Amino acid sequence: MELEGFRELGLGEESIKALREKGFEEPTEIQRRAIPLLLKEGTEIVGQAQTGTGKTAAFALPILETVSQNGKVQALILVPTRELASQVSEEMSSLRGTRHLDIAPIYGGASMVQQLKRLKRGTEIVVGTPGRVLDHIRRGSLDLNELEFLVLDEADEMLDMGFIDDIEAVLRAVPDKRRMLLFSATMPPAIMKLAEGFMKNPEIIRTQKKDTAAISTDQIYYEVREADKLEALTRIIDREPDFYGVVFCRTKLQCDEIGQKLHDRGYDAASLHGDLSQREREQILRRMKEHQLSILVATDVAARGLDIQDLTHVINYTIPQDPEIYIHRVGRTGRAGKNGTAITFITPSESRKFAYIRKAARSDIRKEEIPRAEEIIEKKKERIKESILDILEGEAKPEYMELAESVLAGRDSTEAFALLLSSIYKNELDASRYKEISVAPQKAKREKTRRDKREESRNRERYDRVKSPSMDEGGKTRLFIARGRKDGLTKGMLINILIDQTGVRDEDISDIEINDTSAFVSAPFSVAEEILKAYSDRTLKGKPVIMRAKPEGGVRDSRKKASGRKEAFRGKGKRRRKWEDDYQPYGRDTRDGEDGRYSFPDRKRKRRK
Repeated sequence: MELEGFRELGLGEESIKALREKGFEEPTEIQRRAIPLLLKEGTEIVGQAQTGTGKTAAFALPILETVSQNGKVQALILVPTRELASQVSEEMSSLRGTRHLDIAPIYGGASMVQQLKRLKRGTEIVVGTPGRVLDHIRRGSLDLNELEFLVLDEADEMLDMGFIDDIEAVLRAVPDKRRMLLFSATMPPAIMKLAEGFMKNPEIIRTQKKDTAAISTDQIYYEVREADKLEALTRIIDREPDFYGVVFCRTKLQCDEIGQKLHDRGYDAASLHGDLSQREREQILRRMKEHQLSILVATDVAARGLDIQDLTHVINYTIPQDPEIYIHRVGRTGRAGKNGTAITFITPSESRKFAYIRKAARSDIRKEEIPRAEEIIEKKKERIKESILDILEGEAKPEYMELAESVLAGRDSTEAFALLLSSIYKNELDASRYKEISVAPQKAKREKTRRDKREESRNRERYDRVKSPSMDEGGKTRLFIARGRKDGLTKGMLINILIDQTGVRDEDISDIEINDTSAFVSAPFSVAEEILKAYSDRTLKGKPVIMRAKPEGGVRDSRKKASGRKEAFRGKGKRRRKWEDDYQPYGRDTRDGEDGRYSFPDRKRKRRK
């Protein structure tokens, strides 16, 4: 019998009909385990399931089977983002079949007046974000006296976004008789504490890893310079005949930058992040779902919970901050048994961090070389040829035969056909459209260069160590940089500049301090010499941009002034760099020099009053 797996869970024919129309075939693990429990009266659930495993249907179907049409709110689903509120609302609407149940999305950024009217008119199910739901509760516009189900969807994300106070306020406002369902991709202690405080003997469901999308996702990574990422991205897009994917960036500004660059190059791309109005977001998502767009450039928060079917690719333009984020991103493609591809760009300095992500995520991620321009051109030629051969299988209309004969009269047919193709496809087969991608620096060569430089300075090192006033106890030199926070300088930006301009390693740079108008770093003596040499001819008002720090501006006194501590700072060697030190609000694509290299931002002038 059709959809027998769902029937065995206890669902009625109305639900089976809706599932058939949506193309469901077999229940996922979270659906098999959660639905029978939720169809029983009084059962509460804590469910752990990754993105793309069908957990929305797991709680939506039992709710739709249980609530009645009376205009009273009987189910409240809390979600972290506006996009997820719209998605869950749409998903539940598609599963209700012919049942006359009203499902209202309630979230910030939308018209409060329209929401008030809809709630006053009567609705059975509310899907909303914690802040806006709490607003309605306090206004008295959201009556929860008849509430039967309270669902926390993507609970870990809501806690990460700082909604814990709002969530607890909502939980305290709902009647005790309600049933609480909590769904989360991860189960940190804060989630279990929330469950213990507000739930009564819940059933714990943890789905197996085999249900995650990574099983059907081909995972690849490319090692590429930051300056070459956009070129690598366009090559990957052009290599695929029907690219339809999400490109993940770390910041909103970088999201806009990459989205605009892709659009300028002729790609159907748009960016999605938290600074857009709700109307703009809904328009972009609608265009993406209708395949008017093929590329969505998004931040993790904006893309949380997005339900876009049949994605062929997920591109990690910036490396995820941790394994959980990587798993969430990869989960956007390869859903429902369909194959997808997840690609991650990493810079040479991010190798160790990515190795940790690979190990923690337990994912088989293979390294590949960026496609060559010639390879992409050949792929395009094959696609054009196949398309033309398909057309030639048809039968030409007589009126066009006469026109063709007239045009080709006295002309070489091959040359004429080539001219026609060049007019249609223009410069699609022009390899010069692709910029050269630099080969990642060979570690052995770089190490040899550094060893040679260190050897040259070794004879002077002992003498300078004694004489240098900026040398600390750990054998390092403290350097002063004549740029600071007010100039837009960040830790990540400073590291990039030094690595790119001088060739030093990021692990050689420590004790980074960014002040309003200046910055300080520490580096081993020989490394500091390389930096000073590289910047010996770069000045600001006649003074070097980088110089040895004076004793009163050194590592001890600068830290003392900045923090107000009485006890002098004593350097104890290189500190372990944190991942957030690489955070770059402007994205690593932002460069000042025409040669594509990183450089210090210009000193900002004070505005005249």
